[in-house]
Amino acid sequence: MATEIERKFLVTGNDWKSVSPTYYCQGYLSRDKNRTVRVRIAGESGVLTIKGLTTGASRAEFEYSIPVSDAKALQQLCDKPLVEKNRRVLDYAGMTWEVDEFLGENTGLVIAEVELDSEDQQIELPPWVGSEVTDDSRYYNSNLSATPFNLWTDEARRKS
Repeated sequence: MATEIERKFLVTGNDWKSVSPTYYCQGYLSRDKNRTVRVRIAGESGVLTIKGLTTGASRAEFEYSIPVSDAKALQQLCDKPLVEKNRRVLDYAGMTWEVDEFLGENTGLVIAEVELDSEDQQIELPPWVGSEVTDDSRYYNSNLSATPFNLWTDEARRKS
């Protein structure tokens, strides 16, 4: 079984914009808290992903490449809205960071993720990383599909 261990942070400033982005569009066939089933188109690739329940910063994850034509057809079956974003991949202090600048109904939200080998792995944070939101389920992409960032109240945004 594959395990994903990642931490998420809000992003500040613009230094992360130095890398060209790849456009992502993803939807959810299931957003159950015990399992999510995601269909993603990333650039010219299609991916079907099944993720288990998150415990701490870890969860089971299974990913399978699928034809883009299948991904597009499956996205028609997904809950709306689809989650759209531009992703930039940056290296900092020996770690690979993915910075997602959300589009569409989640415009204004920018999140950085870093995958770890263990939950207690020590990392150096880039200067453009702000508050950690790993444990805040509002920032899960599956939840951004159900309750997009543009629908959050100002008070909810300040709690970040």
